[in-house]
Amino acid sequence: MYKNPTGLGPEIVYFNMIPGATEDLSIKPLDAHSLLRPEAIEAWFYLYRLTGDKIYQDWGWEVFNAIEKYARVKNGYSSVKSVKRIPVTYSDLMESFYLAETLKYLYLLFADDQKNLFPLDKWVFNTEAHPLPIYSN
Repeated sequence: MYKNPTGLGPEIVYFNMIPGATEDLSIKPLDAHSLLRPEAIEAWFYLYRLTGDKIYQDWGWEVFNAIEKYARVKNGYSSVKSVKRIPVTYSDLMESFYLAETLKYLYLLFADDQKNLFPLDKWVFNTEAHPLPIYSN
């Protein structure tokens, strides 16, 4: 999914507005770190639920494997200082949203029972990925 050596999403990407550029997105050096944020995976979860297109699961699987390969450390996971360099340098930091959101959306993206597990017409997820029921009254 992400065209960089690690396959991890950088903190910030920019649309390349230069005519004739070969890449759609660019990463500035100070923005190349990865905190393992959930937003892309969250979007793929919703897109998969709405369309059923397996490309979103494929992208999620690629990112999951990149996280396992480049962000896993002895006792958990770590942010990475640059997604553009291998071997990676770790930040020695695991944000709480990695466990609370990133892994939750990965689970939801691959859950077997997509139709019955938190149907989107009956549940809404808050900004921390906690499911809340939608009441009719």
